[in-house]
Amino acid sequence: MVETRKVQVTGGSTYTVSIPKDWATENGVSAGSTVEFYPEDDSLFLTPRTDEERTEGTLDIGDLSGEELTRAVMTMYVSGFDVIALESTRISNDQRRTIRDSTQSLVGLEVLEETRDRVVVRDLLDSSELSIHNAVTRMRLIALSMLEDAVAALADGDEDMAKDVIQRDDDVDRLHMVVSRIFRATLRTPKAADELGVGRETCFDYHASARQLERVGDHATKIAHITLQLQEGNGEAIPSEVIEAIEEIEAEARTVVDRAMDALFAEENAEATELANDARASVLEIDERARGIDELLRDQEPARAQLLGLIVDSVSRSADYGGNIAETALQKAAPTP
Repeated sequence: MVETRKVQVTGGSTYTVSIPKDWATENGVSAGSTVEFYPEDDSLFLTPRTDEERTEGTLDIGDLSGEELTRAVMTMYVSGFDVIALESTRISNDQRRTIRDSTQSLVGLEVLEETRDRVVVRDLLDSSELSIHNAVTRMRLIALSMLEDAVAALADGDEDMAKDVIQRDDDVDRLHMVVSRIFRATLRTPKAADELGVGRETCFDYHASARQLERVGDHATKIAHITLQLQEGNGEAIPSEVIEAIEEIEAEARTVVDRAMDALFAEENAEATELANDARASVLEIDERARGIDELLRDQEPARAQLLGLIVDSVSRSADYGGNIAETALQKAAPTP
């Protein structure tokens, strides 16, 4: 429910306004309490000051195991808890291994305490030192290098490179978790956005784009897996014209994502709009080129043609994700209402 207050002047130069009593009571604010103000454009956010520097959360893991337990730890991490207590009547050895593996796959987490019925995990990073811009930039570099190397592995029949691409997907996933954690922190409290020095709308744009980069990494991984599958088949070499066509649209797809990310990071709205529109226009051209490659696959053995078609589809989808980032950049550059 919206409440209104009139601004008054006290002492001739100080503006004052009262706060709703119900809100103050619910948040432990009383006479003598200290509150914090955070200006953001034409808005002013107020929040009670708290002495708690680290948030703690407890989760009963019960019979959770494997992927379910891994997702539970990741959810607590992304939700912003600095100290995570995982409890059960008796934590099995398999559960402990899963918790350790999950901890190692997330940036900054470390097992702090272990007992028969409790494992405590703590985030050792200072949230104020994290940079969502740097995390997204790093995701961009890794995801695009994965895509390039995945197609190079296909062209060269390089199994080692394909396996390396698959391993790098973990790095992209870790960074995506970091971006998600930072973004959710800015939703919970204006203090997080103030410490980052990045507005919440910009954090949203970065988070949305990070999700697209994570998908590019997934498709690069898919291409690498298919490359290994093709190598196991020991069939005849892939025709050079097919390889060359795939390499061409892969280079174009990377250019789309690069141009879209440049638009997202551009400081001038005019530049951002131009780059984003160029990226979106290129997506349609790549889709058309991809359909042309399908024609080249008609002479291939059906199973091989299907696998190569999946690779073409993954490259095309990567360009589509770049187009999504470009759309986000356009929205970011649009005039503010």
